[in-house]
Amino acid sequence: MIGKGLRWLGTILLFLVVALSFAPTLIPPFLDRIYYSGPISDHYDGQRFFNPGAHEPPRLDPGRLFNRFLKAERPAWPDNVPVRPSVPPRSVAGEEMRVTWIGHSTVLVQVAGLNILTDPIWSERASPFSFMGPKRVREPGVRFEDLPHIDLVLVSHNHYDHLDLPTLKRLWERDRPLIVTPLGNDTLLRGAGIESRALD
Repeated sequence: MIGKGLRWLGTILLFLVVALSFAPTLIPPFLDRIYYSGPISDHYDGQRFFNPGAHEPPRLDPGRLFNRFLKAERPAWPDNVPVRPSVPPRSVAGEEMRVTWIGHSTVLVQVAGLNILTDPIWSERASPFSFMGPKRVREPGVRFEDLPHIDLVLVSHNHYDHLDLPTLKRLWERDRPLIVTPLGNDTLLRGAGIESRALD
């Protein structure tokens, strides 16, 4: 009797795992949050942006998902990678250019007296939550306190490891930089009290 109950429980759990794996591809489009409404173009169909000439890949590959958990030979993910932060100059004048990699897609470009920052993330996690989600194992290459005044911020897209609202809010409150981002992301930023310029 107990064995039969365990088999049923195992079957139900397996069904739930499979259903959850396919859920992102089955969620109806009307549940998507819409950030932009504008004219149809070669890369916007009136509802979604896409890469011209590219075939949209499946939203979820269950085989790849299961491989991540089944591969025994994967190296252990480190808890911490030591970093010795640098302190960039306040600005770079003339024709000289200085580029400082801070981490992931965050880069400080200093040229002609301008300080430009790409996809800034100083948060502990790349997540909508401060208590869960992918955690940073490498501190930024420049401490936030050591950043020079930022004139321009480029945000490439709205994944959490590129559009980090807490960091952008800190930068906005401190420096009031011009923030340039793709169409629709300005809505997300405005919702957090951050002004930006959306360009196509």
